[in-house]
Amino acid sequence: MRPKLELLDKPLIERILDEAFQLIEDPGVRVAPYVEDLLRAAGITVKEGVAHIPEVLARRLLDLVPRGFCLYDRLGKPAVHYSGDTVHFDPGSSCLNILDPEAQQPRPAMSADLVRLVQVAEMLPQFAAQSTAMVCNDIPPEIGDWYRLLLVLWYSEKPVVTGAFSASSLHTLIDLLAIESGGRETLRRNPRAIFDVCPSPPLNWSEFASQNLVDLARAGVPAEIVSMPLAGATAPVTLAGSVVQHAAECISGITIHQLAQPGSPIVWGGAPAIFDMRSGKTPMGAIETAMLDLACSQVGKYLGLPTHAYLVAGDGRFVDAQVEMESGMSAALGALAGINMISGAGMLDFLACHSIEKLVIDAEAIASAQRLIEGIQPHGVSLAVDMFAQTGLQGDFLRLKETRALFRKEQHFPSAIIDRGLPVPDGTSPDILQRARHRVDELVAAYERHPLPLEAERELIAFAQREGKPTGLEGLPGILNPAFA
Repeated sequence: MRPKLELLDKPLIERILDEAFQLIEDPGVRVAPYVEDLLRAAGITVKEGVAHIPEVLARRLLDLVPRGFCLYDRLGKPAVHYSGDTVHFDPGSSCLNILDPEAQQPRPAMSADLVRLVQVAEMLPQFAAQSTAMVCNDIPPEIGDWYRLLLVLWYSEKPVVTGAFSASSLHTLIDLLAIESGGRETLRRNPRAIFDVCPSPPLNWSEFASQNLVDLARAGVPAEIVSMPLAGATAPVTLAGSVVQHAAECISGITIHQLAQPGSPIVWGGAPAIFDMRSGKTPMGAIETAMLDLACSQVGKYLGLPTHAYLVAGDGRFVDAQVEMESGMSAALGALAGINMISGAGMLDFLACHSIEKLVIDAEAIASAQRLIEGIQPHGVSLAVDMFAQTGLQGDFLRLKETRALFRKEQHFPSAIIDRGLPVPDGTSPDILQRARHRVDELVAAYERHPLPLEAERELIAFAQREGKPTGLEGLPGILNPAFA
């Protein structure tokens, strides 16, 4: 039996969907001029920039969404499965800052920081995918979207969760992926990346978000809706009301997406949160935020769709007990909910900051969550009677061959980040943050880059130099290959 957590019963899910379908028709959904003709051609009324989407059409388009698809690694092997209750994790995305491990203060993230994070995440099996985790402040902002992706593709063989901050940069990102994948058709057939696309709450698909939905659908590159209702501020204060808004934003986005290209892959995802009425903050570590994520995902699962959520993040400004309590708790909850992709590991300070040390601690929480959903399984003909027949009441189970054969299957062994009382070579007693720093250094030292075919690398470099030249980009920060100096 696999343990499972659900917060909504069937009647409540159906009420949520009923009201979501009501909302997308009246008052409707604000849309950009880019998609108005597409919507009108399908019989949708659009007045003064607001689309009124009929339930019958929306339901028909929901039925066209693939119930599952894969992201592929660099070698063309399926590595992430968006379907059913499979669970994967990736680091959080798009932080402006990184927590300096020595000063324990946030500072602007640089390309070297992103490279280090990618190398660490590449070495940790808990992360099935990479993300374009940081905004590199040493890169001209107008090319920041594709340059982050370039660094990830250069240093990682894993699939990538990414996104574009403008409509104009999306095609450049897809061009970059096509070079690395060996062409547009290969990219369509074996997608290496999925793109987050965010509506603006409430019920607003902006120009660049609308265009991203359409262009991704037509390119055959998977999209991941990241709906972000803020309960009490940009969404109803009740959790159920915010889930309704999330559903309405996802359904309306899927409508646009499927009208552009029926059957193109898309994910029911999000990063909802509550609005803290005391501080005006958006606590990603709050239990109610986790509850929103789980409930929103459950609605998507009810419709049979692939799912995503933002969890494993903390709100404190330092890597401390509070941050790891919040992160570890939500990692377990998300795994129990069977969410296909869980983003957010490594993030703190209300998603404003990344910490590579936190990322490796989060990996331990994720490993425990993964062990949890494996559940308890029987081994052998009897559960315990046969072993008692060998030991009697002496209780010496250590000597049994069953113990030697099964203990590694039954127990998860964490890394040295977790204090299990093992001896330390120098006799010191470092705290968890010191152990995390050491673990990061170990992983970076052990990392070995596997290069792309030489021709593909040359094409990527030429692409970066050509696209970066108009912005005054000097060199290629973070790419330390003397062959391309």
